[in-house]
Amino acid sequence: MEKIRSFNDGISSWVQVDGHDVASIRLVQERYQISDEMLTYSLDKNERARVEYDTETKAFLLIFNVPHREKVENHYEASPMTFIIKEGRLFTFTTARTQYVHELMESLLHKNSRQSEYSLLFHTLFVISDAFFPLIEEVNSQRSRLNQRLREKTTNKNLIAMSDLEIGLVYLVSATKQNAVLLHQIQAQSIYHRLQENEKEQLEDALIEAKQAVEMTQLASQVLEQLSGAYNNLLNNNLNDTMKFLTVWSLLLTVPTIVTGFFGMNVPLPFSNSVFGWAIAMLISLILAVWMLVAMWRRIR
Repeated sequence: MEKIRSFNDGISSWVQVDGHDVASIRLVQERYQISDEMLTYSLDKNERARVEYDTETKAFLLIFNVPHREKVENHYEASPMTFIIKEGRLFTFTTARTQYVHELMESLLHKNSRQSEYSLLFHTLFVISDAFFPLIEEVNSQRSRLNQRLREKTTNKNLIAMSDLEIGLVYLVSATKQNAVLLHQIQAQSIYHRLQENEKEQLEDALIEAKQAVEMTQLASQVLEQLSGAYNNLLNNNLNDTMKFLTVWSLLLTVPTIVTGFFGMNVPLPFSNSVFGWAIAMLISLILAVWMLVAMWRRIR
């Protein structure tokens, strides 16, 4: 129900726990005396990124937003992943969407198995922040393709695809911002002063990478927002032009109706006995229509 891996010459150990397996979590709680509060955080799928240090139990809790590798409803999202360090043990609580982080951690241990539990944690946070970049690059690539298609023809399908990109970037921007703030908060915790110099440097590297992820997601979001606004304005302008065209023609078509309606009255009227009466009525309608068209054209310009 749990997987334990020793590293750092056996001084530290890494306990992998399935976040969906309640029985396994309870077993870990009983065996390693982890508080109910920390376990509650690990079970909450909507928990925000946060960091805590319990001075009594000397347990360090960190919840970090991890990007999904697969799309959810045509956009990328992120899920919280819980890390707990207590008595030389690093606990990780993962779900199906964050399970790939264990592969990244295994790779880090394969490169350097002598690192401490805090060193492994900060290296992992660095790699997780780095995992946002391919998603942002894919979003930028999709935005470029959508922009090209929208230039050719503005369709509802392409506009919905752009909306999906905007929704995904909202999740990514929020996740990266929370991660950067969280890493800042670690430096204000009392545990920070107990870290070794190399661990502090690794934390600083993870913070720099998290800030870069924030900047890239914000830039991508702003570009997409500007592009979406431009196409909204374009659609509004097209609608205005269409309504303007229809209004002009509807007014022009009322002129013959008024003239013919006037000559259709059952009373003595000019040209009623003339052979060219119909032509005269049409000529009057045409002259009035041309006059109205010129007047409206000058008004529009």
